Amino acid sequence: MKVALVVDDEPLIRRQVVTTLQDYGFSEIYEASNGSEAIHQAAIHRPILTIMDVTMPVMDGISAAEQMNRDPSGAIVLLTGNTESEIVNRAMEAGVHQYLMKPFKAEQLKISIDLAIHQFVELSNLRDEVVGLKDALETRKLVDRAKGVLMRRGMTEPEAHRKMQKLAMDKRKSIKEVAEAILLMED
Repeated sequence: MKVALVVDDEPLIRRQVVTTLQDYGFSEIYEASNGSEAIHQAAIHRPILTIMDVTMPVMDGISAAEQMNRDPSGAIVLLTGNTESEIVNRAMEAGVHQYLMKPFKAEQLKISIDLAIHQFVELSNLRDEVVGLKDALETRKLVDRAKGVLMRRGMTEPEAHRKMQKLAMDKRKSIKEVAEAILLMED
């Protein structure tokens, strides 16, 4: 199920974007008229794509994008008639994936959607990889410290490692959990 969010204070623009998204294959499309509503809708529906105007009442699109990207669920495309470098820089810092100038054609929006979703997926994969690497490094540090404890008790490094592996298998725990337990006993 493809979920999208369209945010613009102009109903005509929202209708144009919704029609394009329907043609693109989105099955659930939610609408909002300002950035504050966008944040609320995004938290509820977790859209894989948000298309949002920059200049709106209550809260602008860039501020909303920044808040939405604290817990990202999908790509964000900004629509604007503004080409000021300050606005573009704010959009980049807020984590916006694409920036499309108004007025736009449906074909241009579809290209921006493709690029934005691709970029979001790539960034999400990188974030996941970083989290995995951090966890692996943390595990490695814990295992090394636990092996040090066992080695101070008279084991060689290979013996300490095998002992931890055996404990992990016997207790059906991860090697990280075994290392943490050994370190707790040492304290």
